[in-house]
Amino acid sequence: MSDRYLVTGGAGFIGSHLCELLASQGKSVVAIDDLSTGRVENIRHLLPLPNFQFVRETIMNAQVLDRLASQSETIVHLAAAVGVKLIVDDPVHTINTNILGTEAVLTTANRYACKVLIASTSEVYGKATKVPFCEEDDCLIGPTTHSRWAYAVSKQVDEFLGLAYQRQFGLPVVVMRFFNTIGPRQTGRYGMVAPRFIRQALSGEPLTVYGDGEQSRCFADVSDVVGAVVRLAEHPGAVGQVFNIGGVEEITMRGLAERTIELTGSRSPIEYIPYDRAYAPGFEDMRRRVPGLQKISALIDYRPSFTLDETLRRVIAYEKQRLEAPTG
Repeated sequence: MSDRYLVTGGAGFIGSHLCELLASQGKSVVAIDDLSTGRVENIRHLLPLPNFQFVRETIMNAQVLDRLASQSETIVHLAAAVGVKLIVDDPVHTINTNILGTEAVLTTANRYACKVLIASTSEVYGKATKVPFCEEDDCLIGPTTHSRWAYAVSKQVDEFLGLAYQRQFGLPVVVMRFFNTIGPRQTGRYGMVAPRFIRQALSGEPLTVYGDGEQSRCFADVSDVVGAVVRLAEHPGAVGQVFNIGGVEEITMRGLAERTIELTGSRSPIEYIPYDRAYAPGFEDMRRRVPGLQKISALIDYRPSFTLDETLRRVIAYEKQRLEAPTG
């Protein structure tokens, strides 16, 4: 079992929750984050802990990454360009950050024989229509002329790279495909739907649903997700494998908007916006994203413990607190 963890993207949404869990288990945790999308507020409560350290730096700084990896046993690589909006707006940054960042982490980890857990995404399944999505399924990606697929392909390359390091050099690598993780501290800035809906509802603004609202997703509570990450990190049988991590309740975006209005007690209307207006001309979305969870359930007995309503209530409470907090 590993006692020394390095978490890249550790001040981000999932990263901060992971650092919190690891620190509470008595692990030594170092978070590296350049704060391009992460926030110090997410980890401020961890800073006084003797077993937690925060380093504000990019993982592309080879010298810093080398020093931190040399002091670690396990690296959880979460640093990436995330969110559909960011990907459409800045595709060069997306491709460079995801591929070159992962290569830097793997090269450095290989030097010190660290175990590496790579965060991937349900986006790698592309336009596949067979649900639930299983780890060995074929992936169908849209054309290169549509930049929205750059994220999916960059994460596929991350997976190929990680598994190649495992096969060629014996580096212990685990790939995790996250499906729509939600919870407190998630930013709505880059197109994340749950915090965006909740902020709109609490402010009395229309909830903006893209497309016809019939596209469906399975949301997973961040606490369930990071719990699974730690168990995968500590299970020798996970090495060299790919795992879906997600929720079990499928809901349409229209349904999510309605549920949000109900749980917040808001009077906000629902407004439908064409994808072309929300993102870019010719934007394509997956109609359904349902994770097959048999593989991860068989290995670590993974079962989501939060219902969707419970998670939404957690996010609502967090967002209300944020709204009421004094500024300045």
